[in-house]
Amino acid sequence: MKATALWLIFALMITSITSAQTDVALARRLHDAHDSYKEKALTFRRFKHRDIVPLLTRLSPPLSVTPVGTSFEKRAIYQVKAGNGPATVLFWSQMHGDEATATMALFDIFNFLQAHNDSFDDLRQRILTNTTLYFVPMLNPDGAERWQRRTALDLDMNRDALRLQCPESRLLKSLQQTLKPLVGFNLHDQSPRYGVGNTGKQATLSFLATAFDVARSQNPVRKRSMQLIAGMNRVLQPFIPGQIGRYDDEFEPRAFGDNIQKWGTTLILIESGGYADDPEKQYIRKLNFVAMLSALDAIATGSYEQENTADYAAIPENGRALFDVLIRNVQTMHNGQPVTLDLGINRYEVSMNGATDFYYRSQIDDLGDLSTFHGLQEIDATGLTLNPAKLYADTLNTVADLQKLDLATLQKQGTVTFRVRQGKRGPVPNASVHLLREGVLPASPLRLGQVPTFSLRQDNEIQQMWINGFLLNPGQNQTGIVE
Repeated sequence: MKATALWLIFALMITSITSAQTDVALARRLHDAHDSYKEKALTFRRFKHRDIVPLLTRLSPPLSVTPVGTSFEKRAIYQVKAGNGPATVLFWSQMHGDEATATMALFDIFNFLQAHNDSFDDLRQRILTNTTLYFVPMLNPDGAERWQRRTALDLDMNRDALRLQCPESRLLKSLQQTLKPLVGFNLHDQSPRYGVGNTGKQATLSFLATAFDVARSQNPVRKRSMQLIAGMNRVLQPFIPGQIGRYDDEFEPRAFGDNIQKWGTTLILIESGGYADDPEKQYIRKLNFVAMLSALDAIATGSYEQENTADYAAIPENGRALFDVLIRNVQTMHNGQPVTLDLGINRYEVSMNGATDFYYRSQIDDLGDLSTFHGLQEIDATGLTLNPAKLYADTLNTVADLQKLDLATLQKQGTVTFRVRQGKRGPVPNASVHLLREGVLPASPLRLGQVPTFSLRQDNEIQQMWINGFLLNPGQNQTGIVE
């Protein structure tokens, strides 16, 4: 009897290991094949409702598209349906209008589900036979139009699950109440400056099994969230090792995620953060594609039941200890006295052209002892002195007057700041300079909130020139700003 029991335990362990290896192999295949299904019309995050409508209208079986509501400004909100299996799954993206990474991934999944006669036919069949899928891409089209988090009512829809003031909120609750999905995927973007615990690594993706009460209790509904997330974390780690975080699970009584978990639907929150050299989040989009299809396979087969909730709890929590740029140990002069400090710089997107485009305005967000923080870009400035950039002696009439100057020589001298009488706030085309409208001068030394334009010098020789929070590289002119 004892030998039989040991054999059963051993057999279960082997089965679990084999299943895990199979899941990871599938994720690798999906990762490598993603470009075949990528929706080529969506490669820039700031797309609008009018950009996705033609893509929705051309979807074909096994997908069907239905308008299910309208936004406050009467933009149609669509539902895409696929499959006819017993496990119902609901996805919604862009509840926050400026969080579009997962919307792109959903369209990739639509292309994947429409494909056939490829190496994924078995997976596709398992999903469509065992699940019924409902997708709501771009739940907040009015916010997407403005590239803003909130709805046209200027309300955060994810804090409107109780009062239901937004028509979009009422639609989401109605879908949950009528479809009664087994699992819901709440798809968001988070700041690229979230880190994984205190590791200094960027949180490329973060997950959360939302709490349904203040005590953060675990019931079968929430346990399923933890198991599915544990599986997604496991299959994604080979692609972004150490770059997956766990979002804070403090109960938020107004939030949809917490309430949907309370209403009986297993809720999985996916937050798309940042990844090196991926400002348009195209790689993170691929990771979303892999994560969601892997989770759907786990739901279709029930394999998630083998996952251990302890593996979910072991995912490090998100931390807020990252700057875009962290310059360490730089010397500054205050009233003739040398002070050594660290400088934390962040770059912020400023919308322009009807929110379809943007430029970066950087600012100094902290200074002092930042030894407990990390930077996505770090500079050890030991032995260097920070000097505010030199101001050109004459005032320019317009931005166009820059063309009359020898900017390369001026940059070598440390002169990259210019007064200009006429110029709108925004980027400067084809010049890495910092333009100031007449009468507006930078503080010296630099202060919190100021645009970081300065030189780092050694023995009065310029070692580095920084303009608008970007290290000046000859031949690159994407950093200029008018403020």
